[in-house]
Amino acid sequence: MLFKDQLQFVWQHMKKNKLRVTTTVLAAMIGCAFLIVLASIGFGIQDTMRNELLNQEEITEIQLWGEESLSAEDEQWINNLEHVNVVLKKADISGVVQSTFEDRTGHSQGIIVDMDAQAKLPSNLSAGRLPQTANEIVVGYHYAQSLLNEADEAEIERKAKEAEANGTWYNGEEEGYKGDILGKEIVLTLTLDEDGTLSEPTTFTVVGILKAPSYEWYQDTSIQFGQDIMTTFPQLMTYPSSRIYVDSLEHVMPVLTKLKEQGYQVYSVVEQLEEMDLFFLIFKIGLVFIGTIAVLIASIGIFNTMTMAVTERTREIGVLKAIGASPALIQRLFLMESAFIGLLGTSLAIIVSYAISFSANAILPHVLAFALSDADLTSYNITFSTIPLSLVVIAGSISLLVAILSGWRPARKATKIEVIHALRQEL
Repeated sequence: MLFKDQLQFVWQHMKKNKLRVTTTVLAAMIGCAFLIVLASIGFGIQDTMRNELLNQEEITEIQLWGEESLSAEDEQWINNLEHVNVVLKKADISGVVQSTFEDRTGHSQGIIVDMDAQAKLPSNLSAGRLPQTANEIVVGYHYAQSLLNEADEAEIERKAKEAEANGTWYNGEEEGYKGDILGKEIVLTLTLDEDGTLSEPTTFTVVGILKAPSYEWYQDTSIQFGQDIMTTFPQLMTYPSSRIYVDSLEHVMPVLTKLKEQGYQVYSVVEQLEEMDLFFLIFKIGLVFIGTIAVLIASIGIFNTMTMAVTERTREIGVLKAIGASPALIQRLFLMESAFIGLLGTSLAIIVSYAISFSANAILPHVLAFALSDADLTSYNITFSTIPLSLVVIAGSISLLVAILSGWRPARKATKIEVIHALRQEL
């Protein structure tokens, strides 16, 4: 029997039992679709978290821990490492920095930055330039918003109470200084030590404004000074830190490994990515395993359908054997039928899964925003479901393999039917 004749034979028999075959295909489709959609949640969450990490400006940054400032020898050795662009020294100022501007006051975190090294990096400013003298500063994107007068404070308190009564919160974004802070002179008072000793009020000029933070919820009201500030306030208490910037993402781990070999305490977001990938690999394997159970349940329907097909076609099997059909041919005919059922179910499952995935990503953000009373939630780049080609191949292979295995025993049973008993069976 030619292959095309085998296909026609199988198709004709499937058409005779449309209802039974259709329900079996639907069962296979539901099982495979459940597997794909369930596993797609793991891929979606992983993509969301990866994108969040990769969108951070610090993706090529290596943090160097330690209570002491990096020595000149260490800095030179690190700068000589291949693929290292810049070693940036920073120091957090102890306590808060008090700002006074016109009738407004504010409190900020002070940071001392090596501006020469900062100038070698891509600009982190939304406006202005980096400080060049001791009395010049760069302020955070929301610094002007943090400068409040008595009227602003009273209005923020009123709006906060209204928001609390409605089950939300208010961050004071509508208050604060609304003019252009760039170029303005600000009087600053620094905390010099742990005892809270304050410096003399000193006038500084705002020459730069930092870019908006990566996260919308983060309010950046910091103030950055150049290293010359230590000349003005030599007794200033600080907490030093260092950042190492690598030229590209793929070179972060090799540089990180070299630093660890030399005993440096370092950390990079890339390490978190690798740990996250391992976690999600295990998580996705678990989801695929659970989804496979649904496919196995669907295989019971295929097994029953093929068993009934063998029983109903006993006489036809006897005729085939009588005219010389080999057991291998008979077995192949029934395996082809179970494979067709699995193929149809898998094809439909892939279409349905993509439709569900697309709908979930389009609708769920609005549903969660409504449920959590957070209208801004829809603006976040959250992926609830992602179906990569690898998932389709894995799920499709599992579904087809289970379908074929489900039809294997009935197919074997068909090969053992005796010709005489089959021909004697009544139509």
